[in-house]
Amino acid sequence: MAFDKTIQMYIFDGDPNGRIMCELSNWNGRLYKIARAQLSQFAARADAENTGVYFLFGRNDDGEDAVYIGEAEKILTRLKQHLNEEFWNDCVVVISKDDLLNKAHIKYLENSFYTLAKDSGRFKITNSTVPTRSSISEYDEAMLEEFISNTKLLVNALGYKVFDTLYRKIEKPEKTPETFFLKNSRNAKAKGVSAPDGFLVLAGSSVSEDTVPSMSLPLLRKREELIQSGVIDAQHRLTRNYIFTSPSTAAAIVLGRNANGRIEWRTASGKALKDIEEGT
Repeated sequence: MAFDKTIQMYIFDGDPNGRIMCELSNWNGRLYKIARAQLSQFAARADAENTGVYFLFGRNDDGEDAVYIGEAEKILTRLKQHLNEEFWNDCVVVISKDDLLNKAHIKYLENSFYTLAKDSGRFKITNSTVPTRSSISEYDEAMLEEFISNTKLLVNALGYKVFDTLYRKIEKPEKTPETFFLKNSRNAKAKGVSAPDGFLVLAGSSVSEDTVPSMSLPLLRKREELIQSGVIDAQHRLTRNYIFTSPSTAAAIVLGRNANGRIEWRTASGKALKDIEEGT
């Protein structure tokens, strides 16, 4: 069962693009979001060298959202070693306020967060190897699973959806996302759901076998990018869930032409996405 949460957030110097400290009520964890350029200011914190895990966020050479997931017994020292890597601009650090995390704990957390990020598929993971998973007691596992759950919540609240599963069953039935459908005569047959940061087309959906001459160049490039990356296979099917920036971009890629997704995506009963959003 999901519960409401209260987040405490401290924005240093009143600059949301710099350093932020986040905590949850009745949890001994603490999360810092730190801009790369302000790592030296973070060094002044008493807990900067605590044991914990960290995530480096940026873009890779292909312009894709990228993340590196790591652990360290001395967080600040390890982050300084990453300054010779140029892809990242922000880091998120997760520690315990009482500094009770040990090496086995953070190895377990590192592996768990790596797996979650891989399963989500939202970010390219820059780790060269899969982190090893340490063996821990049942007591520690229960404690760390709560640590993972709270960390996912805070990281998401800061705008990094690296661990946010693209499509999952919502625990509260009344919040289950509406499914929308789209098809045409050129073998396009897709289904998807509206997401907070775009529109998600589900794995197995088929896209049009070809495109019309009037399709805009940016959309043609996007379609080709998805083919080259393997998101769309040789049978014109999506190999995994994929989130587009808007319903119209999603509809255009599926139909092979320019499209107004808010009108063309429809429920099984024929109601347009536009009507659902406007409550009509």
